[in-house]
Amino acid sequence: MDARCHAYVALAGPARAPRLRAPTPADGAALHDLIRRSPPLDLNSCYAYLLHGLHFADTCVLAETSAGIAAWISAYLPPGRPDTLFVWQVAVDPAHRGQGLARTLLLHLLQRPACAGVHWLETTVSPGNAPSCRLFQGLARELGVACHITDLFSAADFGAHHHEAEQLFRIGSITRPAQDSNP
Repeated sequence: MDARCHAYVALAGPARAPRLRAPTPADGAALHDLIRRSPPLDLNSCYAYLLHGLHFADTCVLAETSAGIAAWISAYLPPGRPDTLFVWQVAVDPAHRGQGLARTLLLHLLQRPACAGVHWLETTVSPGNAPSCRLFQGLARELGVACHITDLFSAADFGAHHHEAEQLFRIGSITRPAQDSNP
């Protein structure tokens, strides 16, 4: 974890600071519940969240407090593209919103060993999801890199599921900060 993540913990205070960790299958039901309480996110099956903890734990992160899961990011390295981290979902429990927790989790993920070769972060955002648009555009500004936004899926691509279009946000090229060699 880099200094930016430590800064969040200092601001939150030791008693309130969530613990960041990889998910396990045991978190699946609680993650499903968090997404259910986080519209406009698409709710996947509980089974999908169990698999995140089993197959994608190295590229997913959750923030945990004594009250439970405060925030969650699911992400993965697309097949054949180890230089790209694709962020699937970002969810912050309503009680923990407005504290910069999603940004902290994203920065934490970029420092994970599984993301050592990552130079691009991609995600899709519906144009009506203003908080996510601000999150990813702000992350690009903080990292000092570009955020290219292009159309990816139209509303028609979702068929009769009445889903808003999705735009692709491509952030990068990201350079990992040098690791501090002092213990």
